[in-house]
Amino acid sequence: MTGAALIVSAPGPALTVQDLGRPGHAGQGLSRGGALDPLALWEAAALLGLKGPVASVEMPGMGAAFEVTAPMRLALTGAPMQATLDGQPLVWHAAHPVQPGQILRIGGTTGGTVGYLTPAGGIATPPLMGSRAAHLAAGIGTLLSDGTSLPTGDDPTPHRPACTLRPEPRFGGGSLRLLHGPQTHLFDHARMQSFLAARFTRGPRSNRQAIQLLCDAAQDWHLDAGGMASEPIQAGDVQITGDGTPFVLGPECQTIGGYPRIGSIHPEDLPRLIQADARSPLQFTLLDDAGAVPLPVPPAARLKRLAASVTPLLRDPAQMQDLLSYQLISGVTAGDDLDRP
Repeated sequence: MTGAALIVSAPGPALTVQDLGRPGHAGQGLSRGGALDPLALWEAAALLGLKGPVASVEMPGMGAAFEVTAPMRLALTGAPMQATLDGQPLVWHAAHPVQPGQILRIGGTTGGTVGYLTPAGGIATPPLMGSRAAHLAAGIGTLLSDGTSLPTGDDPTPHRPACTLRPEPRFGGGSLRLLHGPQTHLFDHARMQSFLAARFTRGPRSNRQAIQLLCDAAQDWHLDAGGMASEPIQAGDVQITGDGTPFVLGPECQTIGGYPRIGSIHPEDLPRLIQADARSPLQFTLLDDAGAVPLPVPPAARLKRLAASVTPLLRDPAQMQDLLSYQLISGVTAGDDLDRP
């Protein structure tokens, strides 16, 4: 380790360190936690040439100003956000080399809900139970504050040129595949069809524990939850509360709950839900038990697919303040080369 660090200034209201979380502790009452949009961490790994996701800064809605104490590459993924390096605009869904003394400023989202900043060496805070992720509902970790210094791992190729990739499409809402769950059968055909026909948008009572879904139509899929015993629950489950409002459980949800669950969102569609803002329409499609349910993409295949879309980032000469520092002509001739025999 070289003592490299990422310095945070003037952060937004909910910045935290996140990785893929702590699976396997539900029996002890601790949900997995981790990044709201783990796909963004896989995209960062592809951009940075890593073997897998590393700890990143999660930025819901608003970013911060950042400085580095050693040369390193920083990947910008997830919801597009306004970003500049020393006042010059930066492309999102890309990895950029950053030098000490430069200031990276990240503003608000321009689409989606949550963006990520990932150092090539990962954030190297001390792990707890195998993860560096803050889990605020469980009292693990804290929000990032002004002046926070986050240690980072070494970047083996800090001067590698900037590169970009095509992000997985998920920033405008759309259809969410609903899997059958242990209580789906409690909702009769009419209630289920009404739910599937409805159009939803993200509600203001949304956080890392659950996403509220709002609908203008009459919520006639209501099911009385009185007398139901609490059961194990997990991220992606769609609970229907007493007034008929659906809540999709997030990474910091409780591990047991008593509201009826109409189903569970397919894991591959959760990033689309997470990145849907208040204007993005959402609708559910029920996957038939009789049909084959698509399996989640294996980690190695996901990384390979994302890495295949990484390309060099071509800079606009009109925005290159250091243009004159480049050798644009490799040699000088008399100009009559093509006339010579």
